[in-house]
Amino acid sequence: MREEEAIAALSKLRAIMDRHNNWRRRETINLIPSENVMSPLAEYFYLNDMMGRYAEGTIGKRYYQGVSLVDEAEQMLVDLMSSLFSSRFTDVRPISGTVANMAVYHSVAGLGEKIASLPTAAGGHISHNETGAPKAFGLRVSYLPWSQENFNVDVDAARRLIAEERPKLVLLGASLYLFPHPIKELADAAHEVGAVLMHDSAHVLGLIAGHQFPNPLELGADIMTSSTHKTFPGPQGGVIFTTREDLFKEIQRSVFPVMTSNYHLHRYASTIVTAIEMSTYGDEYAATVRSNAKALAEQLHANGLPVVAEEHGFTATHQVAMDVSKFGGGGPIAKALEDANIIVNKNMLPWDKSPVKPSGIRMGVQEMTRMGMGKGEMAAVAELIAKVVIKGVEPSKVKPEVVELRRGFTKVRYGFDLSTLGLNCPCLPLL
Repeated sequence: MREEEAIAALSKLRAIMDRHNNWRRRETINLIPSENVMSPLAEYFYLNDMMGRYAEGTIGKRYYQGVSLVDEAEQMLVDLMSSLFSSRFTDVRPISGTVANMAVYHSVAGLGEKIASLPTAAGGHISHNETGAPKAFGLRVSYLPWSQENFNVDVDAARRLIAEERPKLVLLGASLYLFPHPIKELADAAHEVGAVLMHDSAHVLGLIAGHQFPNPLELGADIMTSSTHKTFPGPQGGVIFTTREDLFKEIQRSVFPVMTSNYHLHRYASTIVTAIEMSTYGDEYAATVRSNAKALAEQLHANGLPVVAEEHGFTATHQVAMDVSKFGGGGPIAKALEDANIIVNKNMLPWDKSPVKPSGIRMGVQEMTRMGMGKGEMAAVAELIAKVVIKGVEPSKVKPEVVELRRGFTKVRYGFDLSTLGLNCPCLPLL
């Protein structure tokens, strides 16, 4: 490639990134439940020399030199996360929530053995079912029964399934997660047959940190896995917590050398910042997330939109779900809302039979809460959604209203900015 061609390509890249940053940070209402934004200070620390380094092994027992400060950072992160989540043993090396789950599978269950988890339609993550990560380990998956009436796991039927199937691992937690699962009840059932109870807390980790969701480790879960970038608003990464030393030793051996070689070390610093932020502001943040989710659900319902689980109060987490099958289904509605600069995702609901044309829309308020929105803005967002979905207003005509609303909320709250440490770095494009 000639130099002028390289410059042209780089200029095109810069334009793409500038457009994306401006669009998603200043012009859209972001309601994807699995996303969030880091604070300016966390973003500042994300760009560091560790992104090009290796530190195979564990703290104090590395296969590389030059990692003494990596050890310090990793130990600091382990200590913070252990304290925040009341964990006896914590591994922060997994590079994603799915990798964390896979490390647990490799540690707990062998080829051809059974695990029990939720089906995708009931909220189970792709890494929980037979088409995802369990398939890579040759695991057989039995699905926990779901109660449409209670919009939760059917406890009695699940107990029977666990007693009959005797899985090695029982897995709770979900990607569509409106209400806490019966962790204690199914932990007891799992332990009766010698199984391990794991809770995938990826979606609710920030709510646990802020004491707005039960801590699974305090209810009998043996293992808790998570990503670090959803309601917990850090960089993308993974983490594993456990109460059992025997499991922890196996998990450590699975994280390395089986599942990872490089741990994406540069994310440690940003995750440390986020953990400190959650220790400082987490209670207020999590409480506001929950109240905003409830407000959004109630206002959507008041505008005539079919919000699910009305009889249970709509939601007890950051998420809100709608059944938009009579309006064309999740796919077309998600696209129409995107055209109006409202970003949601299509999602299966428990009664759906196929993931190809799901009936649902899944939303989360954690990111817009972190940008400073409250109940009043949730009412405004609900009205904008209703204009597109119910009233059939052209998305292009709703879009300017969305942009105008969003432009009043461009500063990250519940976290630290650069002035906290007397820093000034205007070179970072997102600040």
